[in-house]
Amino acid sequence: MSNNEVLKKLRVALELTNDDIIRIMDLVNFKVTRSELGDIFRREDHPNFKKCGDQILRNFLNGLVIYKRGPRPEKTTIK
Repeated sequence: MSNNEVLKKLRVALELTNDDIIRIMDLVNFKVTRSELGDIFRREDHPNFKKCGDQILRNFLNGLVIYKRGPRPEKTTIK
């Protein structure tokens, strides 16, 4: 299964829009445009198809964790 397929299946399963995905990517300071997302979600035989790299999928998954359960709490050190 390719990264493109994983991202597509997660988008459908979680009922995410492209705007949601852009917000999720922003949570980890990774910028992606609507047109880039459109190219990733195209069929492989389409001329504007773009392969979803590991970096894009990794940042999406890291952002998804923050999106679903919130930012990591600050660690408090006991002195």
